[in-house]
Amino acid sequence: MSSPPQITITRLDLQRLERLLDSQDAVGPGTEALEFELARATIVGHEEVPPGVVTMNSRVHCRDENGNKDYHLTLVYPQDAGKEGTVSILAPVGSALFGLTVGQHIDWPGPGGKQIKLVVLAVEYQPEAAGEYSR
Repeated sequence: MSSPPQITITRLDLQRLERLLDSQDAVGPGTEALEFELARATIVGHEEVPPGVVTMNSRVHCRDENGNKDYHLTLVYPQDAGKEGTVSILAPVGSALFGLTVGQHIDWPGPGGKQIKLVVLAVEYQPEAAGEYSR
């Protein structure tokens, strides 16, 4: 298995996610994966993040290269998950997509152990690029 791609996250997202991890609500299997991602990330200011990076509340167009299926997903906090097209940061695919840049891919085990290769094709909406920092 290849090493995970380099990721970039904003200081503001880091602070909010650390608060989430410290809260009682964030107990479960997704917290360990998120902690791993946060520990290896390059941290930048919210005004410095390139527009092609997946940040919190970004809408992402990605493709499963193995199944040739496209997805349009919005990366959200757990309390905002559940609506169609949203994925929680604590879900395996959520923490894996977080911080990726257009063109990067992740490999993760899907249902039944089938390997899924998810490639980021576009960041359709990124709060930082839109100047929306208070989300």
